Amino acid sequence: MSRAESDGMTQAGPGGGPRSGSGRAVDDAPPEAIVAIPLRHPWRNFFAVILVLGLAVFVLDAAQRPDYGWADVGKYIFDRRISAAAWVTLSLTVYAMLGAIVIGLVLAIMRLSPNPVLKNIAWLYIWIFRGTPVYVQLVFWGLVSLIYPVFTIGIPFMDPWVTIPNGIFTNLFITAVIGLGLNEAAYMSEIVRAGLLSVDRGQEEAATALALSWGQTMRFVVVPQAMKIIIPPTGNEVISMLKTTSLVAAIPLSIDLYGVSRGISAVTFTPVPLLIVASLWYLLFTSVLMVGQHFIEKRFSRGTGRADAGRKSPASDAASEAGPAAIPGTVLPGEPGAPLGNDFGGKG
Repeated sequence: MSRAESDGMTQAGPGGGPRSGSGRAVDDAPPEAIVAIPLRHPWRNFFAVILVLGLAVFVLDAAQRPDYGWADVGKYIFDRRISAAAWVTLSLTVYAMLGAIVIGLVLAIMRLSPNPVLKNIAWLYIWIFRGTPVYVQLVFWGLVSLIYPVFTIGIPFMDPWVTIPNGIFTNLFITAVIGLGLNEAAYMSEIVRAGLLSVDRGQEEAATALALSWGQTMRFVVVPQAMKIIIPPTGNEVISMLKTTSLVAAIPLSIDLYGVSRGISAVTFTPVPLLIVASLWYLLFTSVLMVGQHFIEKRFSRGTGRADAGRKSPASDAASEAGPAAIPGTVLPGEPGAPLGNDFGGKG
C-alpha cells in the first residue's frame, strides 16, 4: 500500500469509532452551551445609589427653600424682555462664530504658509489673543471709541489726507461681535490647523505632481479632507461662545440675556430667581446645540470605524447562526478535501 493511500485512510479510534487521519475523533454532537456569569460590581452600585439619593435630597431641599423664589422664576421665565435678550445672545453667538471661523481659517493657512512673514504674523496674533483674558479684551474694545474717536489716513506727523469718524466702535453690539470674534478666531485657527495637519502628506505631493499651486492644493485637496476633523470640535466652541456672551457687560453691553436678567433683578431685588431664569435659557440653548453636535459628529465619523462599531451585516449574522458549513468554500475537518495538518489553518 502506498503512503498516500495510508495517509488518506480512516483509522479506527478509541472504542471502534471513526478517526480522521490527523488523529482527532469526529464528534457529531452539538457543542455545549456556555453559561456566562456577569461580573458583579457592588461598590459601583453603592456609589450610584449614594449619588442618586444626594441629588434627590438636594432637589427636595431646594424646592422648599423660599430664597430660590420659584414663583418669580415662573413669572419671568417667559417674560418678553427675557426672550428678546435671549435672541440678542443667539445673534451675538452666530455673528461672532461666523467671523471667528473665517479669520481662524485664514490664520491657520498663514501659519502653514511657506512665507515666514505670514507665519510669524499669524503666530503673533494667536499669542496675543490666547494669552490675554477675554474679559480684558472686551474692556479694551469698549474703550477703542475713546482712544480713536476718528480714523485717519495719511503720512505720520503730517496733516491727514482722510478723516473718518469712528462710528463702528460706538455701536456696542458691533463692538461685542468684533471682540468675541477676534478672540475666538485664535482658538479656531488651532482647530483648523490641527485638521489641516491631519491630512496625509502624500495628498499634497500628489497635488504638486498635478501642477497645482499651494493655494489650489489647500482649497481643493487639503481643506475638504480636513473638515471631518475640524467640524466636530467647532461645536464645542459654539457652545463655549454662547456662554462667553455673558461677558459683554465689560464693553458695556446690557441687552444680552445675562445683562437684562441682572437689570431686572436690580429693580425687583430678586437676584437668585433671575439668575435661575438666565441659567435655564442658557441650558435650553446649549442642550439644542449639543444635540446638533451629536448628529454632526455621527455624520463625520462615518467611514472611520466608529459609527458602525458593534454592528454586523445580516449576511454575517445568518452565517454565524448557521455555522461554518453555511459559508461558501468552507470545508469541515474530516470531509474530503480537508487539510491534513493538526491545526485547521490548512498547512499540512
